[in-house]
Amino acid sequence: MSEQTDIPSIYASNVFGDGEMRARLPRAIYKSLKNSMASGTQLEPEVADATACAMKEWAIQKGATHYTHWFQPLNGTTAEKHDSFISPQGDGVIMELRGKELIKGEPDASSFPSGGIRATFEARGYTVWDITSPAFIYESGSTKTLCIPTAFCAYTGEALDKKTPLLRSMEAISNQAVRICRLFGDQQTTKVTASVGPEQEYFIVDRETYLKRKDLIFTGRTLFGAMPPKGQEMEDHYFGAIKERVGSYMRDVDVELWKLGIPAKTEHNETAPAQHELAPIYNTANVAADENMLVMNVMKKVALRHGLVCLLHEKPFAGVNGSGKHNNWSLTTDTGKNLLSPGKEPQKNGMFLLMLAAVMKAVDDHAGLLRMSAANPGNDHRLGANEAPPAIISMFLGDQLTAVVEHIITGSDESVPEDSILGIGVSTLPFIRRDATDRNRTSPFAFTGNKFEFRMVPSSGCIADANIVLNTMVADVLESFSDELEKAENFDEALMALIRREMTAHQRILFNGNGYTDEWCQEAARRGLPNMRSMVDAIPELTKRESAELFERQGVYTEKELRARADVEYEMYSKTINIEALTMIDMAGKDIIPAVVRYTGTIASAVNAVEAAGADASVQKELLTRVNVLLRQASTALADLKVKQETAVKMTGEAQAHYYHDEVFPAMEILRAPVDHLEMVCDSKIWPMPTYGELLFNV
Repeated sequence: MSEQTDIPSIYASNVFGDGEMRARLPRAIYKSLKNSMASGTQLEPEVADATACAMKEWAIQKGATHYTHWFQPLNGTTAEKHDSFISPQGDGVIMELRGKELIKGEPDASSFPSGGIRATFEARGYTVWDITSPAFIYESGSTKTLCIPTAFCAYTGEALDKKTPLLRSMEAISNQAVRICRLFGDQQTTKVTASVGPEQEYFIVDRETYLKRKDLIFTGRTLFGAMPPKGQEMEDHYFGAIKERVGSYMRDVDVELWKLGIPAKTEHNETAPAQHELAPIYNTANVAADENMLVMNVMKKVALRHGLVCLLHEKPFAGVNGSGKHNNWSLTTDTGKNLLSPGKEPQKNGMFLLMLAAVMKAVDDHAGLLRMSAANPGNDHRLGANEAPPAIISMFLGDQLTAVVEHIITGSDESVPEDSILGIGVSTLPFIRRDATDRNRTSPFAFTGNKFEFRMVPSSGCIADANIVLNTMVADVLESFSDELEKAENFDEALMALIRREMTAHQRILFNGNGYTDEWCQEAARRGLPNMRSMVDAIPELTKRESAELFERQGVYTEKELRARADVEYEMYSKTINIEALTMIDMAGKDIIPAVVRYTGTIASAVNAVEAAGADASVQKELLTRVNVLLRQASTALADLKVKQETAVKMTGEAQAHYYHDEVFPAMEILRAPVDHLEMVCDSKIWPMPTYGELLFNV
């Protein structure tokens, strides 16, 4: 059996997981390490040393010569600094990894985004081993590196990464959910885990074609481009037969991920041409976040091996669907109970109804924060289009649960319809049980059986952002619920009164209809639901007093850390739009306009030649006039964009981000319009870059 098909033999072979630890560590050391993982207690020095030694021996046997503390700074990517295992001894060296090197590293904190927490001259920062996320071997060509997942903090203790606040939020939701379990008589549960299954959408294009597009190289998306005669309107790509070249790529991606212990489960063609999706099985939130960063890295690495490029931008191509992640979030006890499972009779499931009321309140009260957790410059192109949820936060529950909520609010004693058997009308097909909820792809936050699916998360982003907010806001509500119910003289009466009160107060957040319609936007406005159409609109949510109080109550962010993140987000937005503007200026000024100018010369020569021959040159003249008009529009728009870009770079902070959004980006759109029109009327032989047709259908 080949490596590609013998999955059990390769699965997690590059992971220093529980099996390797059990086999390589002394029993007492293993037991102490597992206890620290479960309880969060500090590692004893001898445990750290023994673990480091075993990890090093395993990595060397795998062919690794270096190790790295692998972390996720605030720039949205991963970072690593490689150190070899060698340690001088006498005239030679020994291969060594000590416990203190496993636990702590020291990268330059001022070289990463910090929002002012670290100045340029204040360089020291620390990486700290996350013992709950397994170390792994990452293969890149012939190089194999031991990667140790870590958190990243400043010398002064503030979080400078995505992982630290995620771990804090996981502790917060666990602590408060355990209190809820106690209220219902559950004395066995000691921990509640936020579990996540992120679905990853992406585009695949031919590498040679990609390398002829400056915009794709520098920005990840096409800044110019007219739609080809065929796009996605025939709906023939979604779930269609996977092309052989793409199938080979997907197979190799799967093998790489399986070696890393990432349970890649589902893959298929998505809606747009050249668009695809990969989905793993659930894992704990911090491990799922690490795995998703690895998924993106592996997809990009393997694509190059196949002469392809993986595009993770939220909107690589105008006119066809963009990409996102569907963040499937649930809460599970260490005794195996899913707290978001409604059971066969949800109307009688007090625990579930309380959790549902908590999520309703959390999403309604903190809709702005949830929207901000899914904000990045690329997502501004995607959210609200007929392909992704609108920028308005709402919750979908489906008919059955909506009926349950309505009956609770009104005090109705009517029975709620249960799930039913679905007959398809063909005698040879079996009867199947209808799920309690339908799917609503237009809802940004939908209940899907025993979990909530947050569909707004950007395809290129880190899922930690969304899950930090989800965990924290729900934890905060559960804390207030526990405070109230723990004082109740009659628990059952107090429970139902609380559920009814909160569902009544927050029913405006529920919407089961089509989120793509203008009518919903109008209805949402009447309900008072926020509609933050851009990242710049959403960033202020981080610095609101209510946000600081929420995160400080749950011990997830300090106010200083929140202000720093807002500064980083403004800067990231400005830098992104500036790079896009400069790329447009470069492409239009050096490639497109000169090519069109040469083309007008060719047409003018044709006009003269036809007229010299005594024939009618009206068609040539009409084409020349049309091209010249568009050329003048493009030239004028290019000059305006240059002025606005030069103005923007002199600004800073929030004002700069708003200027890029309000002035520079619209100027970019104005430049794009005549250029895309020129692509449609000019001779394809003179066009200086591959078209959408070549990019989307040439794989």
